[in-house]
Amino acid sequence: MRIGVISDTHITAKSGGLPLTVLEAFKNVDMIIHAGDMVDLAVLEELKASCAQVKAVWGNMDPYEVRAKFPEKEIIEVQGHRIGIIHGWGHPKGLIEVISEAFKDDNVEIVIFGHSHRPVNQKSGGIIFFNPGSPTDKLFTDYNSYGIIEISDKINATIVKL
Repeated sequence: MRIGVISDTHITAKSGGLPLTVLEAFKNVDMIIHAGDMVDLAVLEELKASCAQVKAVWGNMDPYEVRAKFPEKEIIEVQGHRIGIIHGWGHPKGLIEVISEAFKDDNVEIVIFGHSHRPVNQKSGGIIFFNPGSPTDKLFTDYNSYGIIEISDKINATIVKL
C-alpha cells in the first residue's frame, strides 16, 4: 500500500491550490493523510480528486469548520501496522518528544505529524517519526516537500523534495 502524506498546506481562497506536482503524485497512492493546518476544507476536495481515501487531523491554524470535521489525534491500522496521526504544537525544538508523549500508550509503529513545516524521517524508541514538511511554505526549511509511505510487511517512509 502507498500512502501520500501532506501537512501544513495553509491554503486559502486567495492563495490558490496545492502544487500540481503533488496532486499528480497522489494519483498513484491508495490513501492520502493530511497532518493538519489545511486552513480551508477546499484542500480536501483537491486531494480527493487525486485519491478518494483521505484521512486528516486538524492543526493549530485550522478554523472551527475543519476542527468540527476531523479529530486532533487519530490512530489507523493499515495492513496490520498501527499509524498515529497528529499535527503537533509548541516550539519545533522538542516537538518529537511532545508527540511521543501523546502516543506513549498507543503501540504505534509510525507517527505522522506536521506543525514545524520541517521534513523529518527518523526513528526514536522503535517508532518512526515522519513529518512530510510543507508543499507550500518554506518556514524553517530550505525546500517544499511531501511524503510517501509504502507499507507491506514493513514500513518505508520517504520525503519527496519539490
